[in-house]
Amino acid sequence: MADTAELKKHLWKKLADSPFLMIGLENGQHSVPLTAQLDPDQTDTLFFFTGKDNRLAPGGKAMAQFIAKGHDYFACLAGDVRIDNDFAQIDKLWNKHVEAWFPGGKDDPNLALLRFDIESAELWEADMSVAGMVKMLFGGKIKGDEEGSHAVVESTATS
Repeated sequence: MADTAELKKHLWKKLADSPFLMIGLENGQHSVPLTAQLDPDQTDTLFFFTGKDNRLAPGGKAMAQFIAKGHDYFACLAGDVRIDNDFAQIDKLWNKHVEAWFPGGKDDPNLALLRFDIESAELWEADMSVAGMVKMLFGGKIKGDEEGSHAVVESTATS
């Protein structure tokens, strides 16, 4: 099994390829789809540009679910979400895709930068062997060594 730093690096690569997650507060409301903004200097935190009227704006305990572009990697992330309108961070993460949603630019009165601090993660990778894929296609039973890997990371904090 890979160490926490390797698991985190692998997750970050997958998120960079397809930064779309479902995220919701643990208050019974449904999750919403958002695009993560990745700051390589803060690898235990995801950022999301959204409106101040978004259901996540009140903040609190949250869960985020991620499925990689190739549908071969899955992550469930737990942590805390809150608005963090630090202008230096907004400026660092700002891009043309975000600008399209906020006609007032970085000073748009409805702009909110959500900060999701990851406390723990559960990760799955469906890296099946060729034999496992063939069996799956033709209805065979897949053995444990043919199915991929799974990891639980209690903390993503750097050591």
